[in-house]
Amino acid sequence: MRIRVSRALPAAAVVVLAALTAFPAPASAAVRDPVPYAAPVDHPTYIVTVRRDLDPADVARLVGATPVHVFDSTLHGFAARLDPAQVAALRSLPGVEAVEEDGTASAG
Repeated sequence: MRIRVSRALPAAAVVVLAALTAFPAPASAAVRDPVPYAAPVDHPTYIVTVRRDLDPADVARLVGATPVHVFDSTLHGFAARLDPAQVAALRSLPGVEAVEEDGTASAG
């Protein structure tokens, strides 16, 4: 029995489309709206990494920080201009893995 390609392709497309719409994308794949930039320019920018089970934007809100960017791919955390009190508060929070001042990196 031969199946004509002209009939098989539309049927396959319907099956693939149904499969894609049946399973929604995970929440981490959702694109987030940019956060308004409101940090004072006299404070340095820090990169803060948090555990994967925490929402980086929620952690930033805990210390009153406004993220410049929220990372959810290679890094899981956020970048924000922080004052010394916010840096100390973040370093004492459970679930915060690192708080590092942003800078330039180079290889060897």
